[in-house]
Amino acid sequence: MSQIGINVKEPEKSCEDAKCPFHGHLKVRGKIIDGVVASDKMQKTVTVTTDYLYYQKKYGRYEKRTGRHHAHNPECISAKVGDRVKIVECRPLSKTVSFVVIEKEEVD
Repeated sequence: MSQIGINVKEPEKSCEDAKCPFHGHLKVRGKIIDGVVASDKMQKTVTVTTDYLYYQKKYGRYEKRTGRHHAHNPECISAKVGDRVKIVECRPLSKTVSFVVIEKEEVD
């Protein structure tokens, strides 16, 4: 278990970001979500897309839905478009950002 209380591999790089859970003062809690980075055009923020199934009661079937979350991207992780990442909930960092990237997952 790492120093943030979640079983993830700590990044090799170091950063001076105050909003980094590993090298700053940000505490994490709540949901842990796996997804793919869809956009990295914002400064220190990425948009993560997740796919899930939603049950339609009327038809008795599942339908595919897509969710999008904005997450803070610390310099030590620096996720790019197409990377598979793990994000975790934290306190609100801005109007739309309430998650932080904690791990870039290795693609087999």
